[in-house]
Parts: sequence; structure tokens; C-alpha cells
Amino acid sequence: MNRSDVTDLIIEAKVTKGIRWADVADKVGRSKEWTTAACLGQMAFDEAGARAVVDIFGLPAEAEPWLRTVPYKGSLPTAVPTDPLIYRFYELVSVYGSTFKALIHEEFGDGIMSAIDFRMDLRRETDPNGDRVRIEMSGKFLPYKNY
Repeated sequence: MNRSDVTDLIIEAKVTKGIRWADVADKVGRSKEWTTAACLGQMAFDEAGARAVVDIFGLPAEAEPWLRTVPYKGSLPTAVPTDPLIYRFYELVSVYGSTFKALIHEEFGDGIMSAIDFRMDLRRETDPNGDRVRIEMSGKFLPYKNY
């Protein structure tokens, strides 16, 4: 068994048992965004969170240490994503990336937005012209240091 096998077991149990990510997050005690990323192999659970995930999804006991292991991050199988939904994020960065960069540098100076000290909130926004996806991302600003 490896982390990829554990992720496959989680996805299989989620589908067959009709489990929602938000319900898992409630039981783990973290946000649905972080919990989903962890279940999909991009974050490491603490001991209590790993035990909860094993129980929720009915995983074998040998899955728990894999849930606590620091993962190899980056889940895209190709450099340019082929999944239409993920590709839209790639497209968004392709079109607006230089705008994000220019505005962040103008507001904060020379540095980057952290993906480590980071929060995200994703929710449905009702709209009479068709519901919208609202994603709020918040990352700590990390200035480049002079030395």
C-alpha cells in the first residue's frame, strides 16, 4: 500500500457510500477545502485526523500512517491540465497571472503569496443568470529579502 492507493480507497468509499467532503471536514475538525486536499493526498493529517478518516471511509488500519506522511505535493498528471475544470484555472492564470503579479507587487512590493500559509473558501453564489462559483484565497505575503 502507498499514498496513492489510500487516495483511491478514499475516492471509492466516497462514491459508494455517498460521503460529502463537508461532512468529512466536520468530523475531522478542519475546513472542507483543506480536508479535501488532504484526502486527495496533498496534505498530511495529524494522528486524530488520520484516525477519523480511516473510520469515516472504512479504510484498513495500514492506511493511517500514509495519511500522516508528508506527501509529494502536486497532483496534476500533465504540465497542461486536460480536465476541463482544472484547465479553466490554468487558463485563468494564463490570462490574469501577469495582472495578479502586477497588482500584488504594486500593493505589497517584491515577493510572493504563500501557498503554505494559505486559506481558501469555496462556495456557491446564487445568481438569477446561473449560479456562480465563488473562491476566496488568502495567502501570507512573503517578501524577497535583500542580502
